[in-house]
Formats: sequence, structure tokens, C-alpha cells
Amino acid sequence: MDAAVSTRAGGRLERRLDIECRLLLDAIHRRFHYDFRAYAAGSMERRLRLALERFGCAGPAQLQDRLASEPELFPALLDLLTVQVSEMFRDPLHFRALREQVLPRLKTWPSLKIWVAGCGTGEEAYSIAILLAEEGLLERSMLYATDINPRGLAEARAGIYPVRKLAAFTLNHRESGARGSLADHYTAAYDRALLDRRLRERIVFCDHSLATDHVFAEVQLVSCRNVLIYFNRELQDRALGLFREALCRGGFLGLGAQESLVLSAHADVFRPFVPQARLYQRRGAP
Repeated sequence: MDAAVSTRAGGRLERRLDIECRLLLDAIHRRFHYDFRAYAAGSMERRLRLALERFGCAGPAQLQDRLASEPELFPALLDLLTVQVSEMFRDPLHFRALREQVLPRLKTWPSLKIWVAGCGTGEEAYSIAILLAEEGLLERSMLYATDINPRGLAEARAGIYPVRKLAAFTLNHRESGARGSLADHYTAAYDRALLDRRLRERIVFCDHSLATDHVFAEVQLVSCRNVLIYFNRELQDRALGLFREALCRGGFLGLGAQESLVLSAHADVFRPFVPQARLYQRRGAP
């Protein structure tokens, strides 16, 4: 087979697999009501490749057939299609900026509502709750932490993390300008650490999809970090539109280190507040 024929054959195979992937995502949306069709193509391709290997399928069409006959496989597939890896006080510069520059502004509100979108297994939400506790704001705050993965949300509600992760969590916490020790906020036994009840009681963990659902509350702070990088441009704009709608005037938006509003359809609604920490403020007086 010459190079030209080989290239054409490879192109046909690639197109067929691309069609099969789209059909698989359509089937997931119809059958299980999870919409991954607007996720970034490269990221979704990598996750589907892992799923095919995990379930021993030769291609997306075979995986679609298995889901049709074995729907009980879907929770395991959902774990592979969603990102559940995080850590407490990830990117300490961001949390230091929250502590020193955003929270003094938020103190002017009599009560606070905070939305942590794409919360995974809860590390980001608990980090913000600890920050609020250390700054004397926890008792007048309510956090809404949302995600599409039920198993991740169940882990988050439990507030239990492996002790082996605490060294990294503690270092991040210290570098965020912490007041006191991270150990003040959990109880360790054997190989697990349970976060304090006073933190867990201020967080409502619930199912919400940035791809299909709508705004549910007015809030003063939205934290959605390292989530938009997995969306295509259309879905990024949809999510940012939800944040725009949810945030009161003068409220704050926190994004991940690799995320930006520069090309967003909603860029003019926000002003950079602490640009190096990816913190933005909704325009207009609070």
C-alpha cells in the first residue's frame, strides 16, 4: 500500500471513529441525561480512550452497545468522563488573594452565598469554608457546591479524605496565608481525616450541570476553577453566562490558572480584580 492510499485509509478510519464518538455522546445524553457533547474534543477523546481500555471495547460503537445492554456500567463510565482529581488550597496564590483582597470586600454584606461549580469530591468547597472560618465569616455564609457526578458528591458530603493527602493540603494551606493550622479543622484516625461538622453544615452539595441547568441563587462569589478548560468555546460562554446571571453586582468570580475571560462573550461584564490570581469582579456597585 503506497503512502497516499494509507493516508486516505487512515483519514476514513479517523472520521468513522469521530462519528462513532459523537453517536456515543448523543446516546449518553438521550439515555442518561448527561450532556458531554460540548466538551473540548481533545479532552473528551482522551477520556473515551481510557474508557474503551477500561471496558475492553474495540471502539465507541461497541461501548455504546454495552451501555444499551448493561446500563449499570454507566456510573463507572461517568467517573472516567468527569475530572475528580483535586486538592485542598490548590494554587495557594489564589487563596491568598481571596483572603487578603476579596474577603474584606465580602465582609460588607450581612450574609454571603457562594457557588462552587464543578466541585468534584469537595476539596475546593472545603478550602473556601476553612478560609471563611479563619476570617470570621463562616457562620453567616452558605456554600452551594455543585457537580454532575453523584459518587463524587457523596464523597464530598462525607468530608473524609486520606491522611496521605494531608501533607500537601497542609503546605498549600500554610502558603495561602493561613491563620492557624489546617489540623484545627479536621480529626484524624487511622488512615482517614474527617473535616469538622461546622464546615460540613455550611455547604450544600447538589447536582447541577453547567451544560444543561440554570441559575438557582444569587451569590456574591462564584468559584469555578479548572473546569472551563474541559469545555469548548460555546459551553464556556454558557457557563460564564450562568455565573454572570448568578453574581450580584460587585460580586467576584474565581477561575483556574489556565483559564481566562479574554475571548469570552461575557468579558465586558467583568473587570480584572487580581489578574495573576484569576479573580474577576462583576461590574457595578454592590
